Amino acid sequence: MNAVVRQDAHGASLWNAISRHHRERPALSDDLEVDLAIVGGGFSGLSTALHAPGKGISVAVLEAEIIAWGATGRNAGFVVPNFAKMDPDSILAHLGPERGERLIDFAAGSADLVFGLIRQHGIDCDAVQNGWIQPAHSPAAFEKVQSRAQQWALRGRPAVTLNRQEVEALTGARGYVGGWMDRSGGVINPVAYARGLADAAERAGARIFERTRVTSVDRIADGWALKTPSGSVRAAKVLIATNAYAGPPFQTLQRTYFPLKVFQIATRPLPLETRARLLPGGQGVGDTRRNLFTFRFDADNRLISGGMHILSAGADARVPQTIWRRLAKHLDLPDLPPIAYSWSGMAAVEPDFLPHLLDLGPGLIAGRACNGRGIAMTTAMGRALADWATGTDARKLPLPFAPPAPIPFHALLRHAPNMLLGWSMLRDRMDEKA
Repeated sequence: MNAVVRQDAHGASLWNAISRHHRERPALSDDLEVDLAIVGGGFSGLSTALHAPGKGISVAVLEAEIIAWGATGRNAGFVVPNFAKMDPDSILAHLGPERGERLIDFAAGSADLVFGLIRQHGIDCDAVQNGWIQPAHSPAAFEKVQSRAQQWALRGRPAVTLNRQEVEALTGARGYVGGWMDRSGGVINPVAYARGLADAAERAGARIFERTRVTSVDRIADGWALKTPSGSVRAAKVLIATNAYAGPPFQTLQRTYFPLKVFQIATRPLPLETRARLLPGGQGVGDTRRNLFTFRFDADNRLISGGMHILSAGADARVPQTIWRRLAKHLDLPDLPPIAYSWSGMAAVEPDFLPHLLDLGPGLIAGRACNGRGIAMTTAMGRALADWATGTDARKLPLPFAPPAPIPFHALLRHAPNMLLGWSMLRDRMDEKA
């Protein structure tokens, strides 16, 4: 196999290469005063910038690189309206009935919000809302996803359990015990979606600056002062929306999550006869393995999947090949086309795998809502943070809110997700033989 890796200084992925409607935005070059300054031009920052102006809030977005440069432009484009590890019942046990129900409702409608915004603003991003499927790789995993589907269905969500035959018919993948599907989920081109959010936010009145790196955030009498190499912003409130791409001014944040490097590949387009067998409805798939197996197609029938590494040395060349071989094996594709695009990005993984708002001071907040569910969760988080910008107490928002809690021994434990991958793969194999 000859991989064709296409990347540039902007961290280009498949989505960067194929997305339309790109336009350059200027860097901040003067002094500005706004109600809300947003650091980071990803989904959470752009969603907040879209929703806040309608509430009478003046907004400036400061992006160090270009729109969708970070994880926003490097993910696989899954829109998933549930949590990576916890189900509704465990959320209630973890947070209590009041806070738990708020967070559950927040997640439940997150995919509908994404696709609603796409329709409302006419965003051209190859959106397909035909569902997100989670196949179960073992009998024990099937029991768990049956409970998961039931818990969401009892809350009025379009969640259904799938038997072995239904999983195979919907996905084309053999060997799964069963699974479940949330019909409100789907797939998009994430870069095109982010660009559409940015355009819509500007039409609403927000100002967006690219290549504007924030070098400091300081408390002043009436709010905060943000400095950049060529300008400054005074703001009553500030949102730090950098997720795993927090820079030097936000080193405290870097010690509160596990940074996880995720690799993605996209093959050359599959032949139509092969494509007809796999995901005929165009859904996205992420199974129950600890070493997660995902796949989807883009609008041009490229097959997309992702994975992680155990050892960082040589990973950029080694891991894409491993992902490709895994695709060929699990989907029974001996003639799988070669890799056309290969890229990677950093995800922020919370210790409890839940979205969080971090209290950094009066009127200064950081939001993280990824954990493998970034598109849906961060879009919904932006809508909630627009309420905070107008004066809603952050403790009444649907997401957990607390001061940052640095992870003990973070310098060592930050490598834990990668170090444990081998053990996870072994446990997956043991599950399948049980």
